[in-house]
Amino acid sequence: MDSQALSATELRIIIAVIGVIVFALIYLFGRPRKPGQGKRKLFTRDGGGERVEPTLGDVESGGASVDAQNDLNLGLGDLSDGSSSSAKDARGDAFSPTAQQRKGPAPGARTAGQVDRIVTLYVSARNGETIHGASLIVAAEKAGLVFGDKNIFHRLVSGRPEAGPIFSMANMVKPGNFDMREIDALRTPGVCFFMALPGPIPALDGWDALLPTVQRMAELLDAVVQDEERNALGRQRIAHIRDELRAYDRKQDKNQIRLR
Repeated sequence: MDSQALSATELRIIIAVIGVIVFALIYLFGRPRKPGQGKRKLFTRDGGGERVEPTLGDVESGGASVDAQNDLNLGLGDLSDGSSSSAKDARGDAFSPTAQQRKGPAPGARTAGQVDRIVTLYVSARNGETIHGASLIVAAEKAGLVFGDKNIFHRLVSGRPEAGPIFSMANMVKPGNFDMREIDALRTPGVCFFMALPGPIPALDGWDALLPTVQRMAELLDAVVQDEERNALGRQRIAHIRDELRAYDRKQDKNQIRLR
């Protein structure tokens, strides 16, 4: 009897333990799930599926990389792309961005392509002097320059502004661009003109547009014209540059003939 009673007691204990376990399992797995619980969320870039915040590994460079050659890293510092609103001139003159400029590429945006050579000239203030921002704006307008891409000035092809700049003008002081909101406070030792080749017109034609503009700016600002070595630009150097650009155009013409 004792042995049978003990067995019955043990059996009841085992049944009770099993019941507790079963009840616990029912409680844990029988609760309704929250919306989306147990689903794997995917980060999609095309708008499909359920979006979650991407981790660092999910983020693509997607245009963040910059082609230094196409952006013309000329030793002028990193020219800021800037937004049209950041370049707004409160006076509303010719260099304020128009609605059309805000919708499309800024004037002077250069199309992608290889840059073979850069021709550089400087307009520098005389010793002990600086160029004032307000005077610079007036001179640029008189010289036919347009404020645009990279927040610098450009000479564009008449009737074909989308072709890109013939040449551009940047601040000699880094980062090289012009903040039109602070233009009246600007004091700079000079500006840099640069022409990237190949350009929208033949190199020699570009030079024939660049040189008079630089000389006109120097005249209006009572400044001096310097070559790429920051030496005074004389007749001999001008003739030498013209010869180099004439040879460059001949080489370009030969290359185009070969491609045809």
